[in-house]
Amino acid sequence: MNYFSSDFKLGILGGGQLGKMLLFDTRKFDIQTYVLDPSADAPSKVACNEFFQGDLMDFDTVYNFGKKVDVLTFEIELVNLEALEKLEAEGLPVYPSPKTLRLIQNKGIQKDFYLQKNIPSAPYTRFADLKALQHAVEMEEVLIPFVWKCTEFGYDGNGVKVIRATTDFEGMPNVECIAEEMIPFKNELAVIVCRNPSGEIKTYPVVEMEFHPEANQVEYVICPARIDAAVAEKARAIALNVSEQFNHVGLLAVEMFQTEDDEILINEVAPRPHNSGHYSIEASYTSQFENHLRAVLDLPLGNTESKVAGIMVNLVGEEGFEGDVVYENIETILGWNGVTPHIYGKKQTRPFRKMGHVTIVNSDIREARRIAEDVKNTLRVIS
Repeated sequence: MNYFSSDFKLGILGGGQLGKMLLFDTRKFDIQTYVLDPSADAPSKVACNEFFQGDLMDFDTVYNFGKKVDVLTFEIELVNLEALEKLEAEGLPVYPSPKTLRLIQNKGIQKDFYLQKNIPSAPYTRFADLKALQHAVEMEEVLIPFVWKCTEFGYDGNGVKVIRATTDFEGMPNVECIAEEMIPFKNELAVIVCRNPSGEIKTYPVVEMEFHPEANQVEYVICPARIDAAVAEKARAIALNVSEQFNHVGLLAVEMFQTEDDEILINEVAPRPHNSGHYSIEASYTSQFENHLRAVLDLPLGNTESKVAGIMVNLVGEEGFEGDVVYENIETILGWNGVTPHIYGKKQTRPFRKMGHVTIVNSDIREARRIAEDVKNTLRVIS
């Protein structure tokens, strides 16, 4: 099939910032794109050939959208699986497949999958709802502290909470959830695996993630991770095994814990471009977005290695501000060498909302990390 400067149409479910960054590469290759998103102001709207507004969880909306395109992919997991299954059964290539997505979309099912496949992960218990979990805590079947996770609809730190006392249950939703044992760890790591339908597979270098203590969001992604080479090799090998077990096409971001004993435990995965790979736009030979595109179109995968050390700083709405966004001091950081801001196009800010990111590249990872701290302290997302 001729994808380039032709009548071929790639469909993307979800029009957020991930879709917008993916569209940079479709425009580079002159590939037609159709995007479906619930918001009339979706960031991807400015960069696609055709934009459709609609509910990603509605069967008819997703099915009818899929009938307009030649290959379908997504930038968010919360999509109607039954519509994808019907489209795939009718011959539409859907990547990653709905079978893969069904194993990942619900975190309880995802954790069960790791257990069945002997993939190392933190011990956990599934509960039908919060009340059942509270009863288990009362009966001392689950011991505090632990990590609570809702099984569906969690993202960007939402749907995850450390429970240190029974009072922490106040105000939490009564939904299906898991209680996960807290693991003493010294690093949170991630590996992005890229795979096309022909079976070609590559991994990006291991990255290290530093999280905001309150919002449970990534603040910094550091590539390469500042870990021993043997640990990095182990992390990449486990990520490859996870990829093989899910049998995915496209990108699979594998988030991990490095324990105090240098064991690697899987936290969770995302079958799409991911926050942990944003550094790759400036720092890698082939960005995660270009490789996702190459993968779903069954093209040869690009070089995943880094040209230079890279650090990504998340730009999120500052606490105490809500309304029309202002990027205070952005002109200052634009004057710094190796610093590239990416603004996602969301007009309204609110506390901890992802509004953009900044990549810092430098031959010295320590200097890059220092500049990243300066960026974090200088650029403010306010209203």
